[in-house]
Amino acid sequence: MSFITILKQADIFYELTNTQLELVASICTDKTYRAGELVFEENTPGTELYIIADGEVEIQVNPTTLGKSDDGSGAFTIATLRRGQSFGEVTLVDEGLRSASARCSQPDTHLLAIPRAKLMLLCDTYPQLGYRLMRNLAADLAMKIRHTDLQVREVITWAPRK
Repeated sequence: MSFITILKQADIFYELTNTQLELVASICTDKTYRAGELVFEENTPGTELYIIADGEVEIQVNPTTLGKSDDGSGAFTIATLRRGQSFGEVTLVDEGLRSASARCSQPDTHLLAIPRAKLMLLCDTYPQLGYRLMRNLAADLAMKIRHTDLQVREVITWAPRK
């Protein structure tokens, strides 16, 4: 499958022209991971955005982040992402530490990695591409924030009272 075909499936590249998609595809690299392999770890610097070409990725946080004790059972999965979905996009906005870990949950998970520095250069060089990408990125992040907010409300509502 071509990089452009994969990019077309991702919401953050919605309404980009074929020429704009070709520019983005030119800076992508293909990465393959095994089931259980970590793509990146929570609280580490981020430099890449990822698009899932094939497979599945779990977004996980340390249970203590959610106010739960770490009983040794491992990370808490807050989202499971599949083909065409993106993750790691917060690094495009602020270059801060990763807010969660990303772990592949299926064998032979294929990801497109897009380096922040090169993508920002494309956005600066081609303002229309940058505008569309940032508009789509804002919509994608808003949806993810709403989803997380609902999860938090559910935990608060149904948590046993002390």
